[in-house]
Amino acid sequence: MSKRVYEIAREQSLENKEVIQRLKEAGVEVKSHSSSVEDNVYERVFGAGADVEIPNGRSAAQEAEAQEARAEAEMSGHGATIAEAPAEEPVSVPQQGRPQKKRRRVVIDASARNRGARQAAPAAPAAREPVRAPVDETVPETSGVRVEPGATVKDLGEAFGVPPTQIIKVLMGLGEMKTLTQTLSTEEIELISVELGVEVEIGAVEEPEPVEVAPDDDPADLVEKPPVVTVMGHVDHGKTSLLDRIRQANVQSGEAGGITQHIGAYQVESDGRKVTFIDTPGHEAFTEMRARGAKVTDVVVLVVAADDGIMPQTAEAIEHARAAGVPMVVALNKIDVPNANQDRVLGELSERELVPEVYGGDTVTVPVSAKTGEGIDELLENILVVAELEDLKANPKAPASGYVIEGERDPGRGPVATLLLSRGTLEKSDAVLAGTAYGRVRAMLDYTGQRVKQVGPGTPVEILGLSGVPEAGTRFEVVDHERIARDRAQQAEERLRRQELAQGGTRRTLEELLGEGGTQDLNLVIKADVAGSVEALKEALAKLSTDEVRVNIVRSGVGALTDSDVMLGSASDGILLGFNVRPTNPAKQVAEREGVEIRTYDVIYKALEEIEAAMRGMLAPEIEERESATAEVRQTFRVPNAGVVAGCYVTGGEIFRNNRVRVVRDGTVVYEGNIASLKRFRDDVRSVREGFECGVGVENFNDVKEGDVLEFFETVEVPR
Repeated sequence: MSKRVYEIAREQSLENKEVIQRLKEAGVEVKSHSSSVEDNVYERVFGAGADVEIPNGRSAAQEAEAQEARAEAEMSGHGATIAEAPAEEPVSVPQQGRPQKKRRRVVIDASARNRGARQAAPAAPAAREPVRAPVDETVPETSGVRVEPGATVKDLGEAFGVPPTQIIKVLMGLGEMKTLTQTLSTEEIELISVELGVEVEIGAVEEPEPVEVAPDDDPADLVEKPPVVTVMGHVDHGKTSLLDRIRQANVQSGEAGGITQHIGAYQVESDGRKVTFIDTPGHEAFTEMRARGAKVTDVVVLVVAADDGIMPQTAEAIEHARAAGVPMVVALNKIDVPNANQDRVLGELSERELVPEVYGGDTVTVPVSAKTGEGIDELLENILVVAELEDLKANPKAPASGYVIEGERDPGRGPVATLLLSRGTLEKSDAVLAGTAYGRVRAMLDYTGQRVKQVGPGTPVEILGLSGVPEAGTRFEVVDHERIARDRAQQAEERLRRQELAQGGTRRTLEELLGEGGTQDLNLVIKADVAGSVEALKEALAKLSTDEVRVNIVRSGVGALTDSDVMLGSASDGILLGFNVRPTNPAKQVAEREGVEIRTYDVIYKALEEIEAAMRGMLAPEIEERESATAEVRQTFRVPNAGVVAGCYVTGGEIFRNNRVRVVRDGTVVYEGNIASLKRFRDDVRSVREGFECGVGVENFNDVKEGDVLEFFETVEVPR
């Protein structure tokens, strides 16, 4: 192990600079009070066998005797007694008139510390009674104090066991002025811990993951639950159309561009048994939503177009299902189109280790047509067969828990959350906790919009009454009392707030940005109608980041764009993106006043295309060199007041007066510069074409020789 300089100074009752000086005298180079000193070096310089003079004039051996005397003084229990070891000559207590320049080690009894060090040592004169520095500045010995990012001055003082004023004093010494409620950056917390000699570990307190099925469920309480089926596949392969055919409804017409923008949960009945379907978006931007659908599902229906085969998102859906350990049923859709090729698709499935039953494997494949309805009944039948093999059961008597499938803020109803129960029974007036949102269930609606009083496992339901919009994918649970839900939600919100403050409080200097090669940030404030779309946008935009332009999402949420969002965009020099939402009138006024751009979209592709274009505009244009002509130097002339002029023959292209010229000799560039003059005979010309002779003067260069090759070019800026 090693010790830091400030730790040695505290142990030896010395100033930091005195310790550094002694180390330097011993041939050990240290830079600051936070430098580390190895144990063998410490023993050599400060140990009992060190033959080095210490600041009070005694040798190391005499200091060892003094240590023993101090230990005896501590054990004697005579209050705050000042003990000095005997030296070669008796050491008397310093008189008041004699200045004492060096600090002495002071041993303080614990009881004396508790009394505030009011009693003085009998041997000390009255003038030296207060011993404030060691008492007031004492920091409790602490190892591994855990501090959350974004802690305030007050929080840090409580964690370190010191008055907050001492934290403020240290900050002032570092050139920072902070109040009790101001947050500290990670760097500031580390500096304060070094100054106070406290080991600190910075990191958020990890919440234990809730267990989905309690181990104490009585097998007698377990009942069969409806299977939760997730429909996955590539964009435009007919997932929503297939689900529409199953439900005999039409929701796709309500989606912008015919593309599902967020998750919908529906329930159908087949042969007297209920099946819950989750429709996940298919295109690449919605990776997280597909992964979330696989996490809560029991069976995956993989939709593959018979005319298109396995596509990138199809392969991704297969990976999600495998990672979740969920059985798959493959629906070969669009078998009615002219160029459908089922055999090719079955072969592609086999290549991905999904061997169809017709090939001797165990993957269920069902040819269907969402347009004509062919094969729909067989698909439902196979889904129920696979679900039976999984033996899906849950305890309806347990406290309700599950996942948030979707969340949105309805103008008339307030926060609305779509929940999918994993176990238990959810009833009206239950106290629900979902991340930072909580509340009592005021109303519950099934997928048809009808009010219900209770729902069981495997059933989707919309609830009203939460304090806010929970994030999609958040686990929810029912607690005993709304007060408990409120307290836990507030704790989660406080942790989230601290993390945001800690991230936002980190300032970047211009030198740091230039050191990164001119990296620029494109700051965005994102609002959408549902939480799933917010997740999808964040994921897709993050993929647009490059080494030169980085996408930074400063805020995201559900609901209309407000004036608060505009002010944040103004402060961060960012733009506002609204997905299926509009800015409020006050937001429009503030945006016009502050010069903040607001863009709204209803299809994610347009948003991504425009943001990518904006990022290209932020990039500095590339400088591209375009060759204009080449010429051979056949003769040189020295012209008074003009220097050397090269008599050239243009071998290719056309020379322009504003070109730059490169002089090449034996394949090596010897000079590059501007054209000083361009003449045909005695006339100045603007250009000379291939096959003609001309005279060329090179600016600030007179060493042109016969046989040189002149390359003429222009530089243009190419936007990226």
